[in-house]
Amino acid sequence: FLPGVTIVLDGSVWRVVEFLHVKPGKGSAFVRTKLKNVHNGSVVEKTFRAGETVPQATLEKRTMQHTYKEGDQFVFMDMESYEESTFNTAQIGDRVKYLNEGMEVNVVTWGEQVLEVELPNSVVLEVIAADPGVKGDTATGGSKPATVSTGAQVMVPLFISVGERIKIDTRSDSYLGRE
Repeated sequence: FLPGVTIVLDGSVWRVVEFLHVKPGKGSAFVRTKLKNVHNGSVVEKTFRAGETVPQATLEKRTMQHTYKEGDQFVFMDMESYEESTFNTAQIGDRVKYLNEGMEVNVVTWGEQVLEVELPNSVVLEVIAADPGVKGDTATGGSKPATVSTGAQVMVPLFISVGERIKIDTRSDSYLGRE
């Protein structure tokens, strides 16, 4: 067991978040783990006896490019085979708000089942709506909500105005800087 390793348990894929090998003074050793379900994000703690084997999940990661959106379906093209695949909002998750046409993403699959769509850690998007910042508004600098070209709302510093391109961390929904 190592953090990040994926295993198959009870018919679904789990990712090891953390583990601890315990060797008590009396009795046999065991491994206490914290596992996160890749499908729904639930976290459980499970204990395995020493010597117990668990099958490792073989995940496949392919680079795909988002070509266009059709209703609530997103169409992606495989960059190697040029085949098109369609995913819905539930398969992509809440980071769909940063998905732009032409963006390359990593699609992680287990067999034929799509587990997750990994966006880049940061994206550059244009601000399309933001309240005007008033000079001398705060003593230490504040933040205001701004809407970017994909429709997502991000908290940005007061000096950001409409039309500027900003860099956003897709993992924490935070402003990283101007581009």
